[in-house]
Amino acid sequence: MIKNRILNPLFLLICLLFFISCSNPNWKEEATNPDFLRHSQKKLTDVIVHDIFSPPVASRIYAYPNIAAYEILQNDYPNYKSLEGQLTDFENAPKPNAGEEYCLPLASVHAFLTIGKTLIFSEPKIEEFEKEIYAAFDKINIPVEVYERSMAFGEAMSAHILAWADKDNYKQTRTFPKYSMTDEEAKWQPTPPDYMDGIEPHWSKIRPFVLKSADQFPPPPPTEYDMTDTTGLFFREVLDVYNILKVAEEEREDRLAIAKFWDCNPYVSTHKGHVMYATKKITPGGHWMGIARLASKQKDADIMKTSEALTMTALALADGFISCWDEKYRSKLVRPETVINRHIDEDWKPVLQTPPFPEYTSGHSVISRAAAMALTDIYGDNFEFLDTVEEEYGLPSRKFKSFLEASDEAAISRLYGGIHYRPACFNGVAQGENVGRYLVETLKMEE
Repeated sequence: MIKNRILNPLFLLICLLFFISCSNPNWKEEATNPDFLRHSQKKLTDVIVHDIFSPPVASRIYAYPNIAAYEILQNDYPNYKSLEGQLTDFENAPKPNAGEEYCLPLASVHAFLTIGKTLIFSEPKIEEFEKEIYAAFDKINIPVEVYERSMAFGEAMSAHILAWADKDNYKQTRTFPKYSMTDEEAKWQPTPPDYMDGIEPHWSKIRPFVLKSADQFPPPPPTEYDMTDTTGLFFREVLDVYNILKVAEEEREDRLAIAKFWDCNPYVSTHKGHVMYATKKITPGGHWMGIARLASKQKDADIMKTSEALTMTALALADGFISCWDEKYRSKLVRPETVINRHIDEDWKPVLQTPPFPEYTSGHSVISRAAAMALTDIYGDNFEFLDTVEEEYGLPSRKFKSFLEASDEAAISRLYGGIHYRPACFNGVAQGENVGRYLVETLKMEE
């Protein structure tokens, strides 16, 4: 007994020296690798594609995890500000304990994945990725007490963000009535091939993140519907869609390539006889989150700058969809496919499959411009980049001179694809620019 008491302190000292010898003096630096956050973002996109979330719902899924990651990381960067009091009803976020050491990148990734896993369906896919990402953190040899404290902080932030998200009216809108169709020719009707109900008719009731209200930036009303006057403006807009690919072969191929590149339809159904199969694709918001990742990689941005760009882009997308959907279900304008089949050519089909919601304004146009405004504010104008986001979906990359140029092409792609009239594209760009400008002027992330 006496011998054991004498040896115990020596044994503890040996264990301590062994632990010190195994520790990594560079763990803090290695933990700030922005790839931890970028890879987590990509995994979330992959699961959103797999689970087939609609574009508006996907934008909500992107927003909350990125807010959590940013809110944790900013505690390590004095030049960055908390989002408390800047986002609607977001306050009293957890803070690190003064005087205690954390690995905030670990905490941020843990919060990101915890929230993401809660908002999607395929939880096992996130759980498998968690094993990989936490194994990568394990290789850094973060001190055990720091690791556990950081994970606990990530859990606390996740719980806080999810409680806040629970009050954004999303759950309530799940119980609201479906879109009510009318016999008015001017109003939206379900379109081929599946004739689906209108998606998210009550999305404007979701709490905005930065906007004061869903109708803060309403576009001008769409052109008045009139197919009786063949010289009238609306008739000419319909013919514009009908004839948009009746151009020289080289220009036609270019327009087709643009339309397909920006399709971003999360669920394209194909019918062959009695067989129907679906092709899963990235959402429009997922495409822009991918651009944000590419830009941060190209710019060699640190983890804080990367988080800022991802969060700003996610917020621009989320509020952009809220603004756009407010107008869609106010004007409820009929799609070109319905009008052309009814009045001009019953066999005509658009290049792209018409999405199941009203025409005006173009969601691509609104959210692309809002996201481009956010990214331009962070990385500057004239930011040339190669957009490779669609390569994994079988489409070649496209090069752009700026985020704004990319957003312009995303907008016109909807006309080339035969699913929008021209005003929805250009008025949508203006609407998105208003949303994006308000976001960057109102939300202060850096001192």
